[in-house]
Amino acid sequence: MPMPMHEDEVRATPDLVERLVCEQCPQWADLSVTALPDELEGTDNVLFRLGDELVVRLPKIDWAQEQAESDARWLPRLAPHLPAAVPVPVHVGRPSGGYPWVWSVVPWVAGSTPPRLGVDDVRLARDLAAFALTLRAIDATGGPAKPPGSRGTPLVHSDAGARAGLERLRAHDDGIDLAAAERAWDLCVSAPDWGGDPVWVHGDLQPGNLVVDDNRLVAVIDWGALGVGDPAPDVAAALWTFTGEARDAYREAVCPDDATWLRACGWALAPSLTGIDYYRHTFPRMAEHGRRMVRAVVAELT
Repeated sequence: MPMPMHEDEVRATPDLVERLVCEQCPQWADLSVTALPDELEGTDNVLFRLGDELVVRLPKIDWAQEQAESDARWLPRLAPHLPAAVPVPVHVGRPSGGYPWVWSVVPWVAGSTPPRLGVDDVRLARDLAAFALTLRAIDATGGPAKPPGSRGTPLVHSDAGARAGLERLRAHDDGIDLAAAERAWDLCVSAPDWGGDPVWVHGDLQPGNLVVDDNRLVAVIDWGALGVGDPAPDVAAALWTFTGEARDAYREAVCPDDATWLRACGWALAPSLTGIDYYRHTFPRMAEHGRRMVRAVVAELT
């Protein structure tokens, strides 16, 4: 079992999943339950294959506990309009047997994820740009507003956390120019707020949330940051997911103006400044991704 990433983590096991499925989804009781490889695990959920065509997703930390119900409410509305598959739940499970949160069963999508530390693939960048632009264009009337401090809201709500993250990094040698990082953050947080209507935002278009087949985008998963607000977090995928010419191609396709690019850089920078130290020992790959993001933003802005 991998090391917990969070102090208050609740980690489901195959035995627990089998019990939940037997109790709440008896039609699938005969299907095998298999944990996904550790390298596919993200920060918020534990995933298990259920037979060949399904995946059980169980939150492992309290901040992810509302995702299953959000997915069940909003993804059926979005899915028909999007150019790649999204994991519309086929079952939403209730807490039981010592497991405290709502969970879900979603379709399995065959494929792989792009390299976790960035990829220079212009064709994939164009695929993801088409997805992001299509999502942005869907009528957002009545969609879920993002709470202050979450991706899609004004960066000023993240200012204190980002600066506290910078201070914690001063105790370590992460190969980062922290003075330059602070100057970059100053630029980002001073950018004008989004002045347009709120739009749909996935909020986490990172490599681990993309499924590709033959280097083409076939699905976008993990909609835990879904909401309506500023499109800048989805513009930030230029930095999170792409390098080289692919980064330029994605930015050119999805970024409407210079202020949005500054805010996008801010959404690459803020969670990295806080995440490097948070995941330093428990999820080293995420910490390294954060270091790379800080360096990338510094290179862009200073």
